[in-house]
Amino acid sequence: MKLRLILGDQLNSNHSWYKKVDNTTIYFIAEMRQETDYVVHHIQKITAFFSAMRNFASDLKKQGHTVIYYKLDDSNNKQSLTENLLALIQKHIITTFEYQLPDEYRLDKQLTDFCNDLTIKNTRYTTEHFLTSRTDLTDFFEGKKQFTMEYFYRYMRKRYEVMMLDAKNPEGGKWNFDHNNRNKWKGEHLIPSKKDFSKNVLDIVIAIEKNKIKTIGTINAKQFDWATSREECLQALDYFCNYLLIHFGTYQDAMHTNEWYLFHSNLSFAMNTKLLHPLEVVETVVEYWREHKDAIDISQVEGFVRQIIGWREYMRGMYWLKMPEYTSLNKLENNNPLPDFYWTGKTKMNCLKQSISQSLQSGYAHHIQRLMITGNYALLTQTHPDEVDKWYLGVYTDAIEWVQLTNTRGMSQYADGGMVATKPYVSSGSYINKMSNYCKGCHYKVSKKSTDDACPFNSLYWNFLDDKRPLLKGNQRMSMMYRLLDKMDNEQLVAHKQRAQHIIENPNEY
Repeated sequence: MKLRLILGDQLNSNHSWYKKVDNTTIYFIAEMRQETDYVVHHIQKITAFFSAMRNFASDLKKQGHTVIYYKLDDSNNKQSLTENLLALIQKHIITTFEYQLPDEYRLDKQLTDFCNDLTIKNTRYTTEHFLTSRTDLTDFFEGKKQFTMEYFYRYMRKRYEVMMLDAKNPEGGKWNFDHNNRNKWKGEHLIPSKKDFSKNVLDIVIAIEKNKIKTIGTINAKQFDWATSREECLQALDYFCNYLLIHFGTYQDAMHTNEWYLFHSNLSFAMNTKLLHPLEVVETVVEYWREHKDAIDISQVEGFVRQIIGWREYMRGMYWLKMPEYTSLNKLENNNPLPDFYWTGKTKMNCLKQSISQSLQSGYAHHIQRLMITGNYALLTQTHPDEVDKWYLGVYTDAIEWVQLTNTRGMSQYADGGMVATKPYVSSGSYINKMSNYCKGCHYKVSKKSTDDACPFNSLYWNFLDDKRPLLKGNQRMSMMYRLLDKMDNEQLVAHKQRAQHIIENPNEY
């Protein structure tokens, strides 16, 4: 008998494993406390994963495969991956154990150590999901002084012949249309209602509560709205093409109090669980654009493609290139605690209130809310990256460490000193005002500098630049901001620093 393990983010129905039905092969999937408890997760995240895992197991059974599925409260469930595997190997007299390479370092190590102690034959396989191997990024940047995602993105476009005129030249005459994708949404284009995938997941929520699993956030168990099956995810992809792609690029950085999703696809959970393949997504979107070129500008689709075959693959490559040391990097020497309002949304700063409350209610926020609101504030207040990591990994439904860690510790918090991002992504309130309507109606005034009613981001920004000058002065992309800082009146700088320090020491007052 052969035992094959399927992890909760390995729900790839097109994997070569499933081409043949074999009654000597057992597939094993389990809901485990090991996975619910290593960080405090959003209740919608746990629910979405369990729902997707159950749907996947059901599909395999319909195809004739033998599946052992442990629900959270199954009497046979030992709540530990290795203990469950050992028990199954004994019970079913397993002679061969097989698994697909995990995408998280901790699980990769756990299974490697487990197999080193096994006396039966064991084999590992690729998940057949990513467009690059774990080591491709290492090979691509060998001998180069700096990691630059843009060059890797161009290489990927050529390698997979995505939006190319020929082997060397991109369609539209440019590789990158990011300059076109920085518009504030003011309601000029109506946003269709989000595709509805409402379902009743009360049984999962009851199991979570019964087992006293600690969670964050809220859930409507009777109208749970995440796509958690292959069929639903394909519907979400089609919906994005038909209704959202037309304005995706233009407003991909925009934020608004009345619109959580704007024109974003919300397909990251589908891809990160492997219900959808990244090339499948890209090819579907590009094909739709080709059929509707008269209505959809190239800048809308290029920005989407760049996120998937460029940024997503790049971040995964950086993860495997720099692990496990990456988890402890803190190049800016930040050590402050994460403010309590990250867990409640109770703050007078409207941008943070909106972004955090949305995250707690939905398990979702798009990349600019994560980078330039919650991440920006955490960096400006010099929060320890360990605390920021735990929050991001827990609060978002699509968060799996390989993509969360590099985005948070690397791009958002600059804790790697510039491996992922070329500069810290920090800003004063002016950027937030430029890209959102959050400042309208806020308790604070974005136009004020360092007075009590001034936007806290303003003083925090200049204080951060001054505090971190020894660590950032050599960064060419920061030179203009340091020239502005050097021209600032000393009295004004002192006022900024005093207010920033008060904000950092008394976050709950703001």
